[in-house]
Amino acid sequence: MSALIEMLTPEKTDRGWVLPMTPEMADDAGAAEGSSIVLYLKDGVASAEILPPATGETKRAAVQSADKFKSSFAELKRLGD
Repeated sequence: MSALIEMLTPEKTDRGWVLPMTPEMADDAGAAEGSSIVLYLKDGVASAEILPPATGETKRAAVQSADKFKSSFAELKRLGD
């Protein structure tokens, strides 16, 4: 049960709250399994957007960019972003 609770706990980002969609949620929404839903909360209004799962190409590009800019990210972290 705790794994389910952890999966359904949204992750806060600078733009909203990201929540992995369960297979049932994705099916009901007509979205791909593995999609996420982003909740935007502003001025008492909630809106949402469905993000499809990352493709292998997207994942590889993210890793490549992270490696390429690793020293820059470390410097930003050192400076406090």
